[in-house]
Amino acid sequence: MDRIELSLMFLSLVIWIGLVSLWGQFWRTDLQLEVDDELQTISEARVGQGDVFSLLPPVQQNVKSQMERLPAVCAVIPARNEADLLPMTLRSLLVQDYPGCFSVFLVDDHSTDGTSLAAKETAHALAQDQKLHIVAAESLPPGWSGKLWAIEQGIRSVETLHAKSLQQTPEYFLLTDADIQHDITNLRQLVTKALQEDLDLVSIMVRLRCESFWEKMLIPAFVFFFQKLYPFRWVNDSTKTTAAAAGGCILIRREALARIGGIQVVRQALIDDCALADAVKSSEGRIWLGLSALTQSLRPYPTLATIWDMVARTAFTQLNYSPFLLLGTLVGMTLIYLVPPAGVILGGITLNWQLVATGLLTWLLMTLAYLPTIRFYKCSPWLACCLPGIAFLYTLMTLDSALRHWQGRGGAWKGRVYSDG
Repeated sequence: MDRIELSLMFLSLVIWIGLVSLWGQFWRTDLQLEVDDELQTISEARVGQGDVFSLLPPVQQNVKSQMERLPAVCAVIPARNEADLLPMTLRSLLVQDYPGCFSVFLVDDHSTDGTSLAAKETAHALAQDQKLHIVAAESLPPGWSGKLWAIEQGIRSVETLHAKSLQQTPEYFLLTDADIQHDITNLRQLVTKALQEDLDLVSIMVRLRCESFWEKMLIPAFVFFFQKLYPFRWVNDSTKTTAAAAGGCILIRREALARIGGIQVVRQALIDDCALADAVKSSEGRIWLGLSALTQSLRPYPTLATIWDMVARTAFTQLNYSPFLLLGTLVGMTLIYLVPPAGVILGGITLNWQLVATGLLTWLLMTLAYLPTIRFYKCSPWLACCLPGIAFLYTLMTLDSALRHWQGRGGAWKGRVYSDG
């Protein structure tokens, strides 16, 4: 029996060594949206109609042709009962320091709380009425998720308005959620990133709210697990097939969206951000995904139940509704996260110090891997030691996600329930 327990412990240790050293450096938090000092100077020069391109090294001269005219951008925001957050989130978009042509299309998805009125009042208070366009969503057709149908209508409205009155064709769409508070420089940095690296899609995992006890306990782990599932360095490597995006903030080139067939190609996807990124990358497009320390989500998850529902809504979808992948996930999570502390406890009881030492070493390795994410969210370092318990909760959430799906309650969001069909 001791041999089996020790073998499982060594296997867990080997897996963690492999994850930390070979799995795309997923544990690092250094891939954050930022602008080089030289490129920052370019943007500022464009605002002042200056020309600093002659000061750049030859390797960066090609940026000049792209920055001669700042591309027009249209933001599309699907909003369903977001009146409480829009005075902060919409305001953050309307005051962006982006010097190019920028407009905002908010799609009111059958809200009952005065979402449209809150949006209009926010724009009026900032004297930005002309920048905001409100679209009343049509009824949800079969085969679409509510969010994607709202985005589709927003993009159609952009095209219609452009044909009538817009002076500059939008080269990029900013797809963002109604709960995102953008840093004032966010759009300018997104566009600069796209132009600098000739990207078809730029996305950031915004800083999620992390204030309540349960948010501090579970939200950093949500980001950690997402990065482990989609290592950002692999996502950003055009030679690898890994593709992902974070739906809260996606800048996508209009031509790239048209090339893949538009939003309708992912119309049924509950994990729509990653599906969109996969479609772009599969069409030979270049994508980039990173973190943001300044742009943040204001969506509160104050209790365990709210976070549980958020995860359970799509966890089984991530597994393609497969019972076999679910079983593999349960076994994998147990082996990777739960075996080490169990080995430490069991070894201490049986005085098997080899078991204790191996368990502690593995536990230490996972703690060190989790620590950068904990620091990024400015939480207590001691929370990094709690990863096994946190992983256990996420495992239960994943199991509950499958149970909800089998009971016909999967994918519930704001009064709608979606299935895999």
